[in-house]
Amino acid sequence: MYSITEVILLDYAKESLKRHGEWKGKIEVVSTVPVRTMEDLSLAYTPGVAQPCLEIQKNIDLSYSLTRRHNLCAVITDGSAVLGLGDIGPEAGMPVMEGKCVLFKAFGGVDAFPICVKTKDVDEFVNTVYNISGSFGGINLEDISAPRCFEIERKLKEKCDIPIFHDDQHGTAIVVLAGLTNALKVVSKDKDVRIVINGVGAAGSSVARLLLLAGFKNITLCGRHGIMCAGKTPGMNPAQEELAALTRPVPESGTLADAVRGADVFIGVSVPGVLTREMVTTMAKDAIVFACANPTPEIFPEEARAGGAAVISTGRSDYPNQINNVLVFPGVFRGVFDVRARDINEQMKLAAAEAIASLISGGELGPDYIIPRAFDLRVGPAVAAAVADAARATGTARL
Repeated sequence: MYSITEVILLDYAKESLKRHGEWKGKIEVVSTVPVRTMEDLSLAYTPGVAQPCLEIQKNIDLSYSLTRRHNLCAVITDGSAVLGLGDIGPEAGMPVMEGKCVLFKAFGGVDAFPICVKTKDVDEFVNTVYNISGSFGGINLEDISAPRCFEIERKLKEKCDIPIFHDDQHGTAIVVLAGLTNALKVVSKDKDVRIVINGVGAAGSSVARLLLLAGFKNITLCGRHGIMCAGKTPGMNPAQEELAALTRPVPESGTLADAVRGADVFIGVSVPGVLTREMVTTMAKDAIVFACANPTPEIFPEEARAGGAAVISTGRSDYPNQINNVLVFPGVFRGVFDVRARDINEQMKLAAAEAIASLISGGELGPDYIIPRAFDLRVGPAVAAAVADAARATGTARL
């Protein structure tokens, strides 16, 4: 027998497959200029088009004002970590990349184009993206497995003079920080809280780094082998080793159950069902639980509430406080494009999180409302303005 949740997911799967067959793709290229007369043709194409080409040849920056580059983002994957589906390959990842492009346009007014690259080689991927980067104002990396995603992003940032943003890392981190900022207000706690992060892949690593940057100091990381710390914790990659040394420099051992005992905050970006009601009962009073595994969270809200959690978030749309990256990336790129930023730096990420959190006033704030909803029309403009201001303040804006 299927559960109600499984039935709903099956219904969505069946209907979505049917609709994708009807849609035959979720995006299309639409001309912004008329081509109805010989004069139209001569201006949009030859012979008139030669002049903007020659001007760009003399000054590449004019590619932003004389073409659509100023508002065009590439959504790029290798298909190695697509949603909860894993390594399904670049072609199979295309429906997700198209969907991401739809969200860019709907929530940020950003034109986005999906590109799926057939390689797992880091340098080959980096060179491919770099070689096409002159066509775009920014690059959104998507659904690339860890730890390769860290190296890919780092190398592209070094080579490119346009913003590089891996949404699975930084979009997740920004929205988690925004939600946690408000959750702490609900339970009257501060940044001295004890935080446990379960799952230290692309998202978990970035969440940990942004929380550290924001001033949270007491963070414990947990993976499949339990608590991660400096030393010889099995199975850690270099990125995890670096984080473990920052968060737990003294060797210690223990399971997730040991880590959450007495903790104020649990943040899960891992796998379904790893946090139990009994484990929540051992957490501190007025505990905060962010169970973000999707579609099945680390613990369902009903169980977390029964265990004593005061504020609960998931990645699902059918529960309050959805941790949803759509609150982040459209506004981030809108802000970046508005000031033609060269980079998306840490200060811009912090500004985006603060902008999202600040949209909920003290009178509205409560256990079931710590984060704006996906269709809150205030979010995109607020994030864009904050990111643009931070870009100017940190000297990465060109406008």
